Amino acid sequence: MEYDKNKVDEMTLALMWLVVWHDSCGPRAWKGFDWDAMDRLHEKGFIHDPKSKAKSVSMTPEGLEKAKALFAEHFGAAE
Repeated sequence: MEYDKNKVDEMTLALMWLVVWHDSCGPRAWKGFDWDAMDRLHEKGFIHDPKSKAKSVSMTPEGLEKAKALFAEHFGAAE
């Protein structure tokens, strides 16, 4: 099936906001998402290289900001 990869990337980044935490290296999120989407997010500068043995990935400041905005847009409760 054909699909819009940009929409998948947006949803992936939004869902990363749901599982983000901060440690001494900055914001991190679990990387249990589609590998192609993770690679595209890395290419777009939203996350650091996901190819490592770690089960989580570091997010860039831009990625964290974008993830928060996308999560609010798609999953925020109506007031």
